[in-house]
Amino acid sequence: MASLFRKNGYHIRLIDCLNASHPELRGHKAVKLPRRYPSGHGKFPKERIPKPQSLGAIKRHYHRYGITPAILHGELLSCDVPDLILVTSVMTYWYPGIFEVIRTVREAFPTVPVVLGGIYATLCYRHAQRSGADLVLTGEGERHFETILRDFFSEDAVCVPDPADLDSFPYPALDLLPLKDQFPILTSRGCPNRCVYCASRLLAGNFRQRDPIKVADEIEFWQENFGINHFSIYDDAFLINPDALAIPLLREITKRKLQCQFHCPNGLHLSQITEELSKLMYDAGFATIRFGFESSDPVTQLSTGGKVNNEQFDAAIRYLKEAGYRSEDIGVYLLCGLPRQEAEEVRESIRYVQSRGARPIIAEYSPIPGTALWKSAVDASGLDLEGEPLFHNNTLLPCGSEKLSQDMYKHLKMLTRSR
Repeated sequence: MASLFRKNGYHIRLIDCLNASHPELRGHKAVKLPRRYPSGHGKFPKERIPKPQSLGAIKRHYHRYGITPAILHGELLSCDVPDLILVTSVMTYWYPGIFEVIRTVREAFPTVPVVLGGIYATLCYRHAQRSGADLVLTGEGERHFETILRDFFSEDAVCVPDPADLDSFPYPALDLLPLKDQFPILTSRGCPNRCVYCASRLLAGNFRQRDPIKVADEIEFWQENFGINHFSIYDDAFLINPDALAIPLLREITKRKLQCQFHCPNGLHLSQITEELSKLMYDAGFATIRFGFESSDPVTQLSTGGKVNNEQFDAAIRYLKEAGYRSEDIGVYLLCGLPRQEAEEVRESIRYVQSRGARPIIAEYSPIPGTALWKSAVDASGLDLEGEPLFHNNTLLPCGSEKLSQDMYKHLKMLTRSR
């Protein structure tokens, strides 16, 4: 959105509320500064704050992540009075931070209109209308760009990309980020699969992929102009249709001798892994690789979307290891806490992954409004999932039961660390 505004002649100021390098965080007694790694990953600064009333019975501390409200207020006052303020949102259960940001914005600029968009705004639209924003947008923000210009500036857009053609979009305004240790690269949007726990289709609509040569051009641009050597790929389906995107892109990266490392924390599709693709990924510098397996139980695999089966898993792990990846390099996500799921299923899945020479990683299930599994989650949970998004927090195991309790979950986490 920032790059689209700039393309249309507007001046943009970005305030990154998760800026781990903000100088005013140094020496702040209440804020814990965690370690950040050269590759750009790490945890965020956090400050312990009072728990919301609805979480009063949860025996855990509650934290605010990123900069403090006072720092945000100071950043706002250092700006010229803007014509429009856009606020994004991520997880549904992080909405208190969104509300606090908008309150702080209102204190600094009481008359400036505020537009809220993003994941929470899309999935919990009615709840997001309580945020204090003047306008709440759902889905991809770029699709609303022309409307924003007309409604708030009474102007027509000069540069408008085609939503069906991701390469018609300008490069994102990553140069505005205060910390430039790694950049995300988007090669596609959406996913052709229909996994029952996933909201990709709600957030991104139809599945679209970019031209692999133009993706390589963008990687080279950021490296040459900003010295970026670490790139994260958060696509929901990077490896889908590998002959159209992943394979030519990996070949191009190697051909251009781009000395980069790539990190895929979102979970790649194991069913697409072949001997050729494994070798290409290894040679191109794909260092952090994570895969979505969810469960070794065939019934769960089919009922959640049929994304991968055990035979495909076994073959993929074999190809990856033959290409040069070590067991500890191959992270495999296993879903824990699905409605009516039992601990034994997760335990068997952990053992299965370990027996094949990969590293199991527990991914706690988060109930997401609008997904196919949502109603089952609401029925199985003892929490008010429909009325309080805080209960969507996966670390609460909102669909846990006597067959998959918090104590059982802790034991399962310990099992992932053993061999």
